[in-house]
Amino acid sequence: MPRTVFAALGLTASALCLTSCGGSDTPLPPTAPSPSTAMTITVAGQNGAQSFSPNPASAGGQMVVFRNADSIPHRVVLNDGSVDTGDIAPGTTSRAVQMPVSGTNYHCSLHPAMVGAVNASGGAAPPCEGIYCDRTR
Repeated sequence: MPRTVFAALGLTASALCLTSCGGSDTPLPPTAPSPSTAMTITVAGQNGAQSFSPNPASAGGQMVVFRNADSIPHRVVLNDGSVDTGDIAPGTTSRAVQMPVSGTNYHCSLHPAMVGAVNASGGAAPPCEGIYCDRTR
């Protein structure tokens, strides 16, 4: 084959790569961390402030998953309502959720006496406020 044919094939392949491999104006969506890269808080059962382990968790600003080690469903909700895991069936783990850097307090919406806290990044948990705070803490 003449050199011009190889050159033409090379230019065509380069052009195809540049057009198909080129960038886009649309950014890719961020990938959610897998549960293996997030801190795990275990839902141990209905036992007030002892319902979650660790409690408080040193997870301010981190991704967290809740693993239900109990025999009944639970649903973890931050007291300010900003995060709701949805029902977590026995033996399963919630999706990863971002904890506030300032720390937070949370509860099980199915069993409101189950309460927990996340320490602020490098500090203590914020003071608990709301109707869930006076429950067996």
